[in-house]
Amino acid sequence: MATTTRDSFEEKEVVTEYYVKSETVTSEKVQDFMGDGDEKRDYDSDQKNHEEEEEDSPIEEVRAVVLNTDDPTTPVWTFRMFFLGIIFVCLLGFVNQFFWYRQNALSIQPLVIQLVSFPIGKLMERVIPKSKFWNPGPFNMKEHVLITVMANCAGGTAYALDIITIQRIFYGQNLGWGGGLLLIWTTQLIGFGMAGVLRPFLVYPSAMVWPSNLANISLFRSLHVVDKDWTGPTRFRWFLYVFCGMFVYYWLPGYFFQVLTFFSWACWIKPSNRVLGQLTGSLSGLGMLAVSFDWSTITSYLLTPLVVPYWAIANITIGFIFIAWIIVPALYYTNVWDAQKYPIITSGLFTADGEAWNNSMVLTPDKILNETAYAEYGPMRMSAFFAFTYGIGFAGITSILTHTYLYHGSEIWRQFKASRTQENEDIHHKLMRAYPEVPHWWYIATFVISFGVSFGVIYGWPIGLPWWGLILAVAISVVLLPVGIVAALINQLPELNVIIEFIIGFALPGHPIANVTFKTYGYISMYQCIVFVGDLKLGHYTKIPPKAMFVTQFIGTALAGLMNLVTANWLMDTVENICTTGAYPFTCPSARTFYSASIIWGVISPKRMFASDSPYSSMLYFFLIGLLIPIPFYFLSKRYPNSWVKYVHFPLIFNATGMMPPAVPLNFSMWCVAGFIGMYWVRKYHHQWWIKYNYVTSAALDSGVAISAIVIFGVVTGSGYTPNWWGNGGFDINETFDNCPLAGTNGSGILA
Repeated sequence: MATTTRDSFEEKEVVTEYYVKSETVTSEKVQDFMGDGDEKRDYDSDQKNHEEEEEDSPIEEVRAVVLNTDDPTTPVWTFRMFFLGIIFVCLLGFVNQFFWYRQNALSIQPLVIQLVSFPIGKLMERVIPKSKFWNPGPFNMKEHVLITVMANCAGGTAYALDIITIQRIFYGQNLGWGGGLLLIWTTQLIGFGMAGVLRPFLVYPSAMVWPSNLANISLFRSLHVVDKDWTGPTRFRWFLYVFCGMFVYYWLPGYFFQVLTFFSWACWIKPSNRVLGQLTGSLSGLGMLAVSFDWSTITSYLLTPLVVPYWAIANITIGFIFIAWIIVPALYYTNVWDAQKYPIITSGLFTADGEAWNNSMVLTPDKILNETAYAEYGPMRMSAFFAFTYGIGFAGITSILTHTYLYHGSEIWRQFKASRTQENEDIHHKLMRAYPEVPHWWYIATFVISFGVSFGVIYGWPIGLPWWGLILAVAISVVLLPVGIVAALINQLPELNVIIEFIIGFALPGHPIANVTFKTYGYISMYQCIVFVGDLKLGHYTKIPPKAMFVTQFIGTALAGLMNLVTANWLMDTVENICTTGAYPFTCPSARTFYSASIIWGVISPKRMFASDSPYSSMLYFFLIGLLIPIPFYFLSKRYPNSWVKYVHFPLIFNATGMMPPAVPLNFSMWCVAGFIGMYWVRKYHHQWWIKYNYVTSAALDSGVAISAIVIFGVVTGSGYTPNWWGNGGFDINETFDNCPLAGTNGSGILA
């Protein structure tokens, strides 16, 4: 067995670039995020003609990044790994859940942990006495990967927290600690159990590439290989500089001068002008000409732009401008669907008269639809903006089917067939034979136990989902697992939650909590499974013992869910009027959007919402639009292969802009500007600086904002004092946060 040495690390030169979201990387763009065209090595693109002295992967991109050697004696069961992994998973679980309730829902991603844990691991290497467990020697890449994998379990908040929050805040029901924790763990661990069964199909075959993992490995290697001819501050020193600078700076938009977060300067020219306010207001309007000086505004929903290839940023920019700044104003000011009865941008729901929807008027004490009451109180209506974003979501589902078939269909079929043959076993799978494999029954037992406990959850607490609903939900998640092949090859994961809402909305109308619970078990179990499988492939590439991967993922999942629940209950217990405008910044935009979805799909049901006599029935045509629109662009890209057309990516356009709401247009406009500066201008004109510091800068900005915001929250909670002046908002007739009083009003100037 070949042994990995420092020299072998240096045999291949890689450009350290990272992409943030695996859902939006595509295989035809792998070369784009691996480096500029002029900087790429001249690898032979024909796999059949690939000849090297040493056996290597048949996949070109994998050969460029992943080492074809391993040292099975490298220690992984170390104190450093467990200590840092547990600390960071708890930290991320707390921080991300804390920010989830805020207006700008900043999310700290594993990239931050990947960067921050390295110098801490090196410090522990120096200060802890030598020992096989406590300090076996140099902090190695395998420990580093396991720490990051464990932290990745808390990279996003548990979806079940949406249910727990709306059930407690809006439906007046409390699952308590037991019900909440079991709901979180079962929805996560069902996916974990399914992931292990998929290893022979999505992990072992060389054809299952998982492109985003290559960027991760590139960054890992850059940290563990000594930089040659380095000039300027080290990456860690630069991280400290930026972190400290952002920690101090954030006190301005976070405490002393909060209007900097939503700086609606154009609205202030004439605050009494309703149209000007609706167009330029940044908190409750379309945010035209508005700016933000708050990093959390930029990263709230699309995450950091400093790790996204510019072709993707350009797609999102064009889609955002067309949808939010052209289509939505056109719908509103032509009064489509009586749009001017409601605010121009809101996820709130309304009566036909424009009054805020009171859901309790149409529910029984058991939180089920009262048909008679709805006939008297309804019908329910929503803003043109909100309705149109549902259409965009429908288009996103079908566009990814067409796009995947046209651009990647033959590749997926060819590599899937190859994955079923022995010839598809590459050097990495052979090297992994040095480690005992995790028995299938470990994963099967996890699945069976979690599935069994799920029945106790739906019957032991006020969920309202019948037994057949739970079985159907999990069955759907199992049926949808083949989308993992798409994720493994092109890193696209279709947003199928709307389809699942459709199914249960027709099968069990009038049951809001059952609806969202069905969606969680049906979609999130599948989604979590794919995420876990992606991490298993990362462990496969980096030669992590499979049992170590199982243990770290299991511990990380359990701890992340617990920390999410602890944080959520603490905030709901201590923040007065949480999830209302009076609790700013804890306004819960994601929870309010989820609550509206529970009404649309659960209480009212899709049969009423999108029936032929509904004003929103035309949104169903977007399924057809999404199915057809990639076709002409595909043929144009074939006709003009070197033109910009080859970069048009409709699934990315539709799925990204579909995040509004809860995102507001300002989140998108500032993200696009920051992305242009960092990923186009800086990368093109200051490329060496970009290579050395871009990702470190992104991680430092995220970390600085997160820690500063938590300290500020402690100061405000402890002292009860916030500076009261114009720069902190509330100095207008409607006491709006951005001092733009009419941005959130309807066409009659009434604040809904």
